[in-house]
Amino acid sequence: MLSTMFNYQYLGPDIVVGFDSYKYSCKDTSPLSNYVMHPFWNQIVKLCPRWVAPNLLTFVGFLCCIAHNAITAVFDPHYQASVLGSGATPIPSWAWVLVSIFLFLAHTLDGIDGKQARRTGTSTPLGELFDHGCDSWSTLFITATFYSVFGRNGDGFSVPEFRMYFILWSVFFVFHIAHWEKYNTGIMYLPWSYDLAMLFGTVLYMSTAFGGFEMWKVKLPGGYSAGPVFEIILYVCCYLISFFMTVKNIVSSYQNKTGKMKPLHECIRPMVSYTVAFVLCMGWVIWSKNNILENQLRLFFYMSGTLYANMSCRLIIAQMSSTRCELLNYLLLPLALAMGVSVFGLLSLSQECWLLFALSALITLAHLHYVICVVRQMCDHLKVDCFRISSGGGPTAEHRLLPSSDEEEDHDDDDEIISD
Repeated sequence: MLSTMFNYQYLGPDIVVGFDSYKYSCKDTSPLSNYVMHPFWNQIVKLCPRWVAPNLLTFVGFLCCIAHNAITAVFDPHYQASVLGSGATPIPSWAWVLVSIFLFLAHTLDGIDGKQARRTGTSTPLGELFDHGCDSWSTLFITATFYSVFGRNGDGFSVPEFRMYFILWSVFFVFHIAHWEKYNTGIMYLPWSYDLAMLFGTVLYMSTAFGGFEMWKVKLPGGYSAGPVFEIILYVCCYLISFFMTVKNIVSSYQNKTGKMKPLHECIRPMVSYTVAFVLCMGWVIWSKNNILENQLRLFFYMSGTLYANMSCRLIIAQMSSTRCELLNYLLLPLALAMGVSVFGLLSLSQECWLLFALSALITLAHLHYVICVVRQMCDHLKVDCFRISSGGGPTAEHRLLPSSDEEEDHDDDDEIISD
Protein backbone atom coordinates (compact mmCIF):
# COMPACT_ATOMS: atom_id res chain seq x y z
CA MET A 1 0.00 0.00 0.00
CA LEU A 2 2.82 2.40 0.88
CA SER A 3 4.61 1.53 -2.34
CA THR A 4 1.49 2.41 -4.31
CA MET A 5 0.90 5.58 -2.30
CA PHE A 6 4.39 6.92 -3.07
CA ASN A 7 4.57 5.75 -6.67
CA TYR A 8 2.85 8.77 -8.20
CA GLN A 9 4.73 10.10 -11.23
CA TYR A 10 5.01 13.84 -10.63
CA LEU A 11 7.71 14.26 -13.28
CA GLY A 12 6.55 14.06 -16.86
CA PRO A 13 8.61 12.35 -19.60
CA ASP A 14 10.01 15.69 -20.80
CA ILE A 15 11.30 16.50 -17.31
CA VAL A 16 12.89 13.08 -16.81
CA VAL A 17 14.59 13.27 -20.20
CA GLY A 18 15.75 16.78 -19.38
CA PHE A 19 17.71 15.45 -16.41
CA ASP A 20 19.65 13.12 -18.73
CA SER A 21 21.29 16.08 -20.45
CA TYR A 22 21.78 18.13 -17.29
CA LYS A 23 25.27 19.42 -16.60
CA TYR A 24 26.29 20.78 -13.22
CA SER A 25 27.46 24.39 -13.44
CA CYS A 26 28.08 26.79 -10.58
CA LYS A 27 30.35 29.63 -9.60
CA ASP A 28 31.44 30.31 -6.04
CA THR A 29 33.40 33.55 -5.75
CA SER A 30 33.15 33.93 -1.98
CA PRO A 31 36.63 34.33 -0.39
CA LEU A 32 35.33 32.71 2.79
CA SER A 33 34.10 29.70 0.85
CA ASN A 34 37.15 29.31 -1.39
CA TYR A 35 39.93 30.00 1.11
CA VAL A 36 38.44 28.71 4.36
CA MET A 37 35.45 26.40 3.99
CA HIS A 38 36.44 24.33 0.94
CA PRO A 39 39.97 23.58 2.24
CA PHE A 40 38.40 22.58 5.56
CA TRP A 41 35.77 20.38 3.89
CA ASN A 42 38.39 18.79 1.62
CA GLN A 43 40.11 17.46 4.72
CA ILE A 44 36.93 16.52 6.59
CA VAL A 45 35.54 14.45 3.70
CA LYS A 46 38.60 12.18 3.91
CA LEU A 47 37.33 11.03 7.32
CA CYS A 48 34.13 9.79 5.74
CA PRO A 49 34.15 6.10 4.66
CA ARG A 50 33.74 5.61 0.92
CA TRP A 51 30.73 3.36 1.41
CA VAL A 52 28.68 6.25 2.85
CA ALA A 53 26.27 7.57 0.24
CA PRO A 54 26.40 11.34 -0.38
CA ASN A 55 22.62 11.68 -0.06
CA LEU A 56 22.84 10.09 3.38
CA LEU A 57 25.22 12.88 4.43
CA THR A 58 22.78 15.43 3.02
CA PHE A 59 19.85 13.90 4.90
CA VAL A 60 21.70 13.66 8.22
CA GLY A 61 22.75 17.28 7.82
CA PHE A 62 19.13 18.21 7.22
CA LEU A 63 18.08 16.34 10.37
CA CYS A 64 20.76 18.25 12.31
CA CYS A 65 19.23 21.47 11.01
CA ILE A 66 15.78 20.39 12.20
CA ALA A 67 17.25 19.34 15.55
CA HIS A 68 18.87 22.69 16.23
CA ASN A 69 15.50 24.39 15.67
CA ALA A 70 13.58 21.77 17.64
CA ILE A 71 15.72 22.37 20.74
CA THR A 72 14.80 26.04 20.84
CA ALA A 73 11.16 25.19 20.09
CA VAL A 74 11.01 22.90 23.13
CA PHE A 75 12.56 25.39 25.55
CA ASP A 76 11.14 28.53 23.93
CA PRO A 77 7.88 27.72 22.10
CA HIS A 78 6.61 31.33 22.07
CA TYR A 79 9.93 33.20 21.65
CA GLN A 80 9.65 34.62 25.19
CA ALA A 81 12.65 32.95 26.85
CA SER A 82 15.10 35.66 25.75
CA VAL A 83 12.88 38.62 26.62
CA LEU A 84 13.88 40.58 29.71
CA GLY A 85 11.13 40.66 32.31
CA SER A 86 8.91 38.14 30.52
CA GLY A 87 9.05 35.67 33.39
CA ALA A 88 9.82 32.81 30.98
CA THR A 89 12.60 30.35 31.83
CA PRO A 90 15.71 31.09 29.71
CA ILE A 91 17.05 28.43 27.37
CA PRO A 92 19.76 26.46 29.28
CA SER A 93 23.38 27.03 28.35
CA TRP A 94 23.89 23.36 27.45
CA ALA A 95 20.97 23.62 25.02
CA TRP A 96 22.61 26.56 23.25
CA VAL A 97 25.81 24.50 22.97
CA LEU A 98 23.83 21.72 21.28
CA VAL A 99 22.15 24.23 18.97
CA SER A 100 25.57 25.55 17.93
CA ILE A 101 26.98 22.05 17.37
CA PHE A 102 23.98 20.87 15.35
CA LEU A 103 24.14 23.94 13.10
CA PHE A 104 27.88 23.42 12.56
CA LEU A 105 27.29 19.76 11.70
CA ALA A 106 24.48 20.69 9.32
CA HIS A 107 26.74 23.17 7.54
CA THR A 108 29.66 20.75 7.39
CA LEU A 109 27.64 17.82 6.06
CA ASP A 110 26.04 20.11 3.50
CA GLY A 111 29.55 21.14 2.45
CA ILE A 112 31.01 17.65 2.02
CA ASP A 113 28.11 15.75 0.43
CA GLY A 114 29.03 16.86 -3.09
CA LYS A 115 32.70 16.18 -2.45
CA GLN A 116 31.83 12.68 -1.26
CA ALA A 117 29.89 12.15 -4.48
CA ARG A 118 32.88 13.16 -6.61
CA ARG A 119 35.18 11.11 -4.40
CA THR A 120 33.11 7.95 -4.82
CA GLY A 121 32.11 8.51 -8.45
CA THR A 122 28.40 8.58 -7.56
CA SER A 123 27.42 12.06 -8.71
CA THR A 124 23.99 12.21 -10.32
CA PRO A 125 21.36 14.93 -10.85
CA LEU A 126 19.47 13.35 -7.95
CA GLY A 127 22.25 14.37 -5.57
CA GLU A 128 22.03 18.04 -6.49
CA LEU A 129 18.25 17.94 -6.47
CA PHE A 130 18.19 16.26 -3.06
CA ASP A 131 20.76 18.69 -1.65
CA HIS A 132 19.06 21.86 -2.83
CA GLY A 133 15.63 20.49 -1.95
CA CYS A 134 16.72 19.95 1.66
CA ASP A 135 18.32 23.41 1.67
CA SER A 136 15.05 25.01 0.59
CA TRP A 137 13.29 23.65 3.70
CA SER A 138 16.30 24.38 5.92
CA THR A 139 15.92 28.12 5.28
CA LEU A 140 12.89 27.98 7.59
CA PHE A 141 14.62 26.19 10.48
CA ILE A 142 17.81 28.24 10.29
CA THR A 143 16.05 31.61 10.24
CA ALA A 144 13.43 30.75 12.85
CA THR A 145 16.14 29.67 15.31
CA PHE A 146 17.92 33.03 15.13
CA TYR A 147 14.86 34.71 16.63
CA SER A 148 15.22 32.70 19.85
CA VAL A 149 18.46 34.52 20.63
CA PHE A 150 16.73 37.90 20.80
CA GLY A 151 13.11 36.91 21.41
CA ARG A 152 10.08 39.08 20.86
CA ASN A 153 10.35 42.82 21.21
CA GLY A 154 8.74 43.07 24.62
CA ASP A 155 11.93 44.53 26.12
CA GLY A 156 12.77 46.90 23.26
CA PHE A 157 15.97 45.09 22.26
CA SER A 158 14.64 42.91 19.44
CA VAL A 159 12.33 43.28 16.43
CA PRO A 160 8.52 42.87 16.45
CA GLU A 161 6.90 39.68 15.19
CA PHE A 162 5.83 41.18 11.87
CA ARG A 163 9.33 42.42 11.07
CA MET A 164 10.75 39.00 11.94
CA TYR A 165 8.23 37.43 9.59
CA PHE A 166 9.37 39.78 6.83
CA ILE A 167 12.98 38.75 7.57
CA LEU A 168 11.94 35.12 7.07
CA TRP A 169 10.50 35.91 3.65
CA SER A 170 13.63 37.90 2.80
CA VAL A 171 15.72 34.78 3.39
CA PHE A 172 13.31 32.83 1.16
CA PHE A 173 13.78 35.58 -1.43
CA VAL A 174 17.58 35.20 -1.51
CA PHE A 175 17.31 31.43 -1.94
CA HIS A 176 14.62 31.79 -4.60
CA ILE A 177 16.40 34.32 -6.78
CA ALA A 178 19.53 32.15 -6.80
CA HIS A 179 17.53 29.41 -8.55
CA TRP A 180 15.60 31.95 -10.61
CA GLU A 181 19.02 33.14 -11.81
CA LYS A 182 20.03 29.61 -12.78
CA TYR A 183 16.67 29.08 -14.48
CA ASN A 184 17.61 31.90 -16.85
CA THR A 185 21.41 31.71 -17.04
CA GLY A 186 22.10 27.98 -16.59
CA ILE A 187 24.69 28.81 -13.91
CA MET A 188 24.30 28.74 -10.14
CA TYR A 189 26.05 31.76 -8.64
CA LEU A 190 26.40 30.77 -5.01
CA PRO A 191 25.58 33.68 -2.66
CA TRP A 192 28.31 34.89 -0.33
CA SER A 193 25.85 35.20 2.53
CA TYR A 194 25.20 31.47 3.08
CA ASP A 195 28.54 30.38 4.58
CA LEU A 196 28.82 33.66 6.45
CA ALA A 197 25.36 33.24 8.00
CA MET A 198 26.01 29.63 9.03
CA LEU A 199 29.32 30.45 10.70
CA PHE A 200 27.80 33.54 12.29
CA GLY A 201 24.97 31.43 13.71
CA THR A 202 27.38 28.85 15.09
CA VAL A 203 29.39 31.56 16.89
CA LEU A 204 26.24 33.40 17.97
CA TYR A 205 24.75 30.35 19.68
CA MET A 206 27.99 29.34 21.35
CA SER A 207 28.50 32.90 22.61
CA THR A 208 24.96 32.92 23.99
CA ALA A 209 25.66 29.63 25.77
CA PHE A 210 28.53 31.16 27.75
CA GLY A 211 27.43 34.79 27.96
CA GLY A 212 23.67 34.34 28.27
CA PHE A 213 21.05 36.05 26.13
CA GLU A 214 21.49 39.15 28.30
CA MET A 215 24.75 39.92 26.47
CA TRP A 216 22.69 41.00 23.45
CA LYS A 217 20.45 43.30 25.51
CA VAL A 218 22.62 46.39 25.26
CA LYS A 219 22.28 49.68 23.43
CA LEU A 220 24.86 50.34 20.75
CA PRO A 221 26.06 53.77 19.60
CA GLY A 222 23.18 55.67 18.07
CA GLY A 223 20.63 54.01 20.33
CA TYR A 224 20.39 50.82 18.29
CA SER A 225 20.37 47.33 19.78
CA ALA A 226 21.85 44.13 18.36
CA GLY A 227 18.60 42.73 16.92
CA PRO A 228 17.72 45.70 14.67
CA VAL A 229 21.37 46.04 13.59
CA PHE A 230 21.41 42.43 12.37
CA GLU A 231 18.09 43.13 10.63
CA ILE A 232 19.60 46.04 8.70
CA ILE A 233 22.65 43.98 7.72
CA LEU A 234 20.39 41.21 6.43
CA TYR A 235 18.35 43.62 4.30
CA VAL A 236 21.51 45.08 2.80
CA CYS A 237 22.72 41.58 1.91
CA CYS A 238 19.32 40.51 0.52
CA TYR A 239 18.16 43.49 -1.47
CA LEU A 240 21.19 45.65 -2.16
CA ILE A 241 23.71 42.88 -2.86
CA SER A 242 22.07 39.54 -3.71
CA PHE A 243 19.18 40.93 -5.78
CA PHE A 244 21.41 43.44 -7.56
CA MET A 245 23.94 40.76 -8.48
CA THR A 246 21.20 38.37 -9.64
CA VAL A 247 19.66 40.94 -11.97
CA LYS A 248 23.13 41.89 -13.21
CA ASN A 249 23.99 38.27 -14.05
CA ILE A 250 20.67 37.67 -15.82
CA VAL A 251 20.98 40.87 -17.87
CA SER A 252 24.58 39.99 -18.75
CA SER A 253 23.47 36.55 -19.95
CA TYR A 254 21.04 38.22 -22.35
CA GLN A 255 23.57 40.76 -23.54
CA ASN A 256 26.25 38.12 -24.13
CA LYS A 257 23.72 35.53 -25.36
CA THR A 258 25.09 32.95 -22.91
CA GLY A 259 21.85 32.25 -21.04
CA LYS A 260 18.60 30.51 -21.90
CA MET A 261 17.39 33.63 -23.80
CA LYS A 262 13.80 33.26 -22.62
CA PRO A 263 11.25 35.99 -23.45
CA LEU A 264 10.45 38.38 -20.61
CA HIS A 265 7.22 36.68 -19.53
CA GLU A 266 9.04 33.33 -19.32
CA CYS A 267 12.02 34.90 -17.56
CA ILE A 268 9.91 36.19 -14.66
CA ARG A 269 7.59 33.16 -14.54
CA PRO A 270 9.36 31.54 -11.50
CA MET A 271 8.67 34.66 -9.43
CA VAL A 272 4.87 34.48 -9.82
CA SER A 273 4.15 31.73 -7.26
CA TYR A 274 6.58 33.28 -4.80
CA THR A 275 4.96 36.71 -5.14
CA VAL A 276 1.41 35.38 -4.79
CA ALA A 277 2.36 33.32 -1.71
CA PHE A 278 4.07 36.35 -0.17
CA VAL A 279 1.03 38.58 -0.76
CA LEU A 280 -1.43 36.01 0.62
CA CYS A 281 0.64 35.32 3.74
CA MET A 282 1.25 39.00 4.41
CA GLY A 283 -2.42 39.76 3.84
CA TRP A 284 -3.42 37.10 6.34
CA VAL A 285 -0.96 38.43 8.92
CA ILE A 286 -1.93 42.08 8.48
CA TRP A 287 -5.72 41.71 8.33
CA SER A 288 -6.28 38.78 10.67
CA LYS A 289 -8.96 39.79 13.17
CA ASN A 290 -7.35 37.56 15.79
CA ASN A 291 -3.70 38.62 15.29
CA ILE A 292 -2.82 35.10 14.21
CA LEU A 293 0.89 35.82 13.80
CA GLU A 294 1.33 36.97 17.39
CA ASN A 295 -0.73 34.07 18.75
CA GLN A 296 0.78 31.29 16.61
CA LEU A 297 4.18 32.65 15.63
CA ARG A 298 6.11 29.40 15.27
CA LEU A 299 3.28 27.62 13.48
CA PHE A 300 2.86 30.48 11.01
CA PHE A 301 6.61 30.42 10.39
CA TYR A 302 6.42 26.68 9.79
CA MET A 303 3.44 26.85 7.42
CA SER A 304 5.10 29.57 5.35
CA GLY A 305 8.47 27.82 5.20
CA THR A 306 7.02 24.47 4.19
CA LEU A 307 4.90 26.10 1.48
CA TYR A 308 7.97 27.90 0.19
CA ALA A 309 10.02 24.67 0.20
CA ASN A 310 7.48 23.02 -2.11
CA MET A 311 7.52 25.96 -4.52
CA SER A 312 11.30 26.04 -4.46
CA CYS A 313 11.67 22.30 -5.16
CA ARG A 314 9.48 22.66 -8.24
CA LEU A 315 11.61 25.55 -9.48
CA ILE A 316 14.80 23.55 -8.87
CA ILE A 317 13.42 20.66 -10.92
CA ALA A 318 12.44 23.02 -13.74
CA GLN A 319 15.84 24.70 -13.94
CA MET A 320 17.74 21.40 -13.74
CA SER A 321 15.62 19.71 -16.42
CA SER A 322 15.44 22.83 -18.63
CA THR A 323 11.64 22.67 -18.64
CA ARG A 324 9.01 25.32 -18.08
CA CYS A 325 8.44 26.33 -14.47
CA GLU A 326 4.90 26.12 -13.15
CA LEU A 327 3.01 29.42 -12.99
CA LEU A 328 1.01 28.88 -9.79
CA ASN A 329 1.50 26.24 -7.12
CA TYR A 330 -1.75 24.40 -6.36
CA LEU A 331 -1.14 24.79 -2.59
CA LEU A 332 -1.83 28.50 -3.02
CA LEU A 333 -5.53 27.67 -3.35
CA PRO A 334 -6.04 26.32 0.22
CA LEU A 335 -3.83 29.16 1.47
CA ALA A 336 -6.08 31.71 -0.27
CA LEU A 337 -9.21 30.08 1.15
CA ALA A 338 -7.79 30.03 4.68
CA MET A 339 -6.66 33.62 4.37
CA GLY A 340 -10.11 34.66 3.08
CA VAL A 341 -12.19 33.17 5.90
CA SER A 342 -9.72 34.54 8.45
CA VAL A 343 -9.45 38.15 7.32
CA PHE A 344 -13.22 38.53 6.97
CA GLY A 345 -13.59 37.74 10.68
CA LEU A 346 -15.56 34.55 10.23
CA LEU A 347 -13.53 32.63 12.84
CA SER A 348 -12.73 32.93 16.52
CA LEU A 349 -9.11 32.80 17.65
CA SER A 350 -9.28 29.10 18.50
CA GLN A 351 -10.96 28.30 15.17
CA GLU A 352 -8.35 30.29 13.25
CA CYS A 353 -5.58 28.48 15.11
CA TRP A 354 -7.11 25.12 14.20
CA LEU A 355 -7.43 26.28 10.59
CA LEU A 356 -3.74 27.23 10.55
CA PHE A 357 -2.86 23.84 12.06
CA ALA A 358 -4.94 22.01 9.43
CA LEU A 359 -3.38 24.05 6.62
CA SER A 360 0.11 23.36 7.96
CA ALA A 361 -0.62 19.63 8.12
CA LEU A 362 -2.04 19.66 4.57
CA ILE A 363 0.98 21.48 3.15
CA THR A 364 3.38 19.21 5.05
CA LEU A 365 1.73 16.01 3.80
CA ALA A 366 1.54 17.35 0.25
CA HIS A 367 5.19 18.37 0.30
CA LEU A 368 6.39 15.08 1.78
CA HIS A 369 4.38 13.13 -0.78
CA TYR A 370 5.85 15.23 -3.58
CA VAL A 371 9.43 14.85 -2.34
CA ILE A 372 9.22 11.09 -1.70
CA CYS A 373 7.56 10.39 -5.04
CA VAL A 374 10.04 12.53 -6.98
CA VAL A 375 13.04 10.90 -5.27
CA ARG A 376 11.65 7.41 -5.98
CA GLN A 377 10.96 8.31 -9.59
CA MET A 378 14.46 9.72 -10.05
CA CYS A 379 16.03 6.67 -8.40
CA ASP A 380 14.10 4.37 -10.75
CA HIS A 381 15.12 6.40 -13.78
CA LEU A 382 18.80 6.68 -12.81
CA LYS A 383 18.88 3.10 -11.47
CA VAL A 384 20.45 4.17 -8.16
CA ASP A 385 19.61 3.86 -4.48
CA CYS A 386 19.08 7.19 -2.75
CA PHE A 387 20.83 6.34 0.53
CA ARG A 388 23.16 3.53 -0.46
CA ILE A 389 26.05 3.06 -2.85
CA SER A 390 25.30 -0.11 -4.77
CA SER A 391 27.84 -2.91 -4.90
CA GLY A 392 28.01 -2.47 -8.64
CA GLY A 393 29.57 0.95 -8.24
CA GLY A 394 28.33 4.36 -9.23
CA PRO A 395 25.89 5.41 -11.94
CA THR A 396 26.48 4.73 -15.59
CA ALA A 397 28.22 7.32 -17.73
CA GLU A 398 24.84 8.25 -19.21
CA HIS A 399 23.52 9.38 -15.84
CA ARG A 400 26.69 10.50 -14.08
CA LEU A 401 26.67 14.20 -13.22
CA LEU A 402 29.75 15.89 -14.64
CA PRO A 403 30.98 19.38 -13.87
CA SER A 404 30.97 22.07 -16.52
CA SER A 405 34.23 23.21 -18.06
CA ASP A 406 34.24 26.45 -16.07
CA GLU A 407 33.80 24.77 -12.71
CA GLU A 408 36.66 25.31 -10.30
CA GLU A 409 38.51 22.23 -9.07
CA ASP A 410 40.34 21.68 -5.80
CA HIS A 411 43.22 19.18 -5.74
CA ASP A 412 44.66 17.49 -2.69
CA ASP A 413 47.13 14.70 -2.08
CA ASP A 414 44.65 11.84 -1.96
CA ASP A 415 41.65 12.79 -4.07
CA GLU A 416 40.46 15.20 -6.67
CA ILE A 417 37.54 16.98 -5.08
CA ILE A 418 35.48 19.49 -7.00
CA SER A 419 34.13 22.56 -5.26
CA ASP A 420 30.39 22.42 -4.71
